[in-house]
Amino acid sequence: MIKRILVIGGYGNFGSFISKSLAKEKNIQVIIAGRSLEKAKASKANISAVNHIEAVALDINQNFENSLKTIEPHIVIHTSGPFQSQGYRVAQLCIKHNVHYIDLADGRDFVSGITQLDSEAKKHNILVCSGASSVPCLTSALIDDYIKEFEQLESVDYGITTAQKTTRGLATTAAILGYTGKPFKTLIDGRMQNIYGWQNLHQHRYKHLGSRLLGNCDIPDLSLFPERYPSLKNIRFYAGLEIPFIHVTLWGLSWLVRIGLIKHLNRAAPLLLKTSFLFDWLGSANSAFHMTLTGKDEKHHKKTITFELTARSGDGPYIPCMPAILMATKLANQKIEIVGAHPCIGFMTRLEYLEALKEMDISWSVDIHKS
Repeated sequence: MIKRILVIGGYGNFGSFISKSLAKEKNIQVIIAGRSLEKAKASKANISAVNHIEAVALDINQNFENSLKTIEPHIVIHTSGPFQSQGYRVAQLCIKHNVHYIDLADGRDFVSGITQLDSEAKKHNILVCSGASSVPCLTSALIDDYIKEFEQLESVDYGITTAQKTTRGLATTAAILGYTGKPFKTLIDGRMQNIYGWQNLHQHRYKHLGSRLLGNCDIPDLSLFPERYPSLKNIRFYAGLEIPFIHVTLWGLSWLVRIGLIKHLNRAAPLLLKTSFLFDWLGSANSAFHMTLTGKDEKHHKKTITFELTARSGDGPYIPCMPAILMATKLANQKIEIVGAHPCIGFMTRLEYLEALKEMDISWSVDIHKS
């Protein structure tokens, strides 16, 4: 049976890649949706598909329930952020109409709070999966795989540095600016403590890209991982921009927010995003991710495992798309029996995730040190 998959935001940066990937599957029919029917049709025209692609106009804030009734999808993939400012109405309507739901949310409260829909989703025998993105899906898959190498895992320190010459959208920009300079909690020395968005300015040296600046970033992991990995004493996650001037400028603005001279920055997202494109000539299409896990081995000696991934040719932004593609494909092939509402943790292995990246200009390495 062919499964109909509705991709909300299907012509956006993430949605277009997801639509293109799923359209290759014999048992999947893709419906590209967004507020602009013209953009949906244009995206459809650029995709080679096994089954006929549909293009529809859809606004999640207006008559979304009627759209669900008309389109009759089996699975909905929600890519239209920022999710930090959204409630769960889309997911709730999917449950009501017996439609599996997947989103690419990276909002901390949004993803960790999705479990409030668990009982209702189970009643309808529906899977609601939030955070089908790099965090917490890839990050938890890495920890789940490498934790077996430790007698006790104590610290996880990780981060992402983006490429200047890659597509970037307003929703992602607004999400970052939403917590810049604002306090949020992470696990430090065994207890939850406040840190501030985009502060703790420091350099991290990547094997293939050299030094990049990083700062504090708020993600769902910071809420989810202390419970999932109770031996952890420290969890730190960072993000960074390739051009030092842009990164430092945002760091400076974070202080104005922190001391109260600016209330918040997300309203400036359109201007700051537009300005950032002026610096593309200074950057590259290369991004990277690293994760350093530290703990004790079976002899109680210190052990460190560092995983590093490098994405070239502008392929970095496709990494967050992989969980939604894999989840939708598994659901279409009836390979997921779990129902209820869950963060996207434990649904795929490290090897599954990395295997999906092999066709892109992406490489990774693992270093192990003992002392």
